[in-house]
Amino acid sequence: MTDDQTTMIDFAPTVHRVTALLSGVSDEQLSAPTPCGTYSVGDLLDHFMGLAIGMRHAAEKTTATAGPDGPAPGEGAADRLDPEWRQELPRRLDAMAAAWREPSAWQGTTVAGGVTMPAQMMGVVALDELLIHGWDLARATGQPYDCDARSAEAIIGWLSAFPDEQRPDGAFGPMVSVPDDAPPLDRAVALSGRDPKWQA
Repeated sequence: MTDDQTTMIDFAPTVHRVTALLSGVSDEQLSAPTPCGTYSVGDLLDHFMGLAIGMRHAAEKTTATAGPDGPAPGEGAADRLDPEWRQELPRRLDAMAAAWREPSAWQGTTVAGGVTMPAQMMGVVALDELLIHGWDLARATGQPYDCDARSAEAIIGWLSAFPDEQRPDGAFGPMVSVPDDAPPLDRAVALSGRDPKWQA
């Protein structure tokens, strides 16, 4: 990846789209399936809670610890989802976006989930998690969802770098074929191993 592809991507448009979905999630939907493997909606929301904390710490070059702020990025579990997630998750996502708005966030190396990598690459990983899981949540709860062109381009570039035979174990599913003229969001979703036509 070149610096031009990864430097200073604004997370705010994607955070706003994900946050807008939360009011449309009912308690009855927390046990519903999502396009993300075995995750339920509740599992996915708990993953978002930990992701937001862990990726903020990655931007700040600090270490996330288990405790009131939740775990670093990892497996989500509905049974530990904070009952106040509707209020808390937007705050955490906004804080993550603010942290990645700092130029220093994209410099050097950083750590998240026990993995060390260049900070520019980690920023794209964080955006990928946010954007693709936002799509997961929207599809699982029957809500509309789109993304800005800059974010889609960054995710497509990132995911295209991993042919099926080189994909990290458990990171992505096999790529799904879509038409050459598919919208950017469909292309990003398909590259992540999801069927853009998935319905709840």
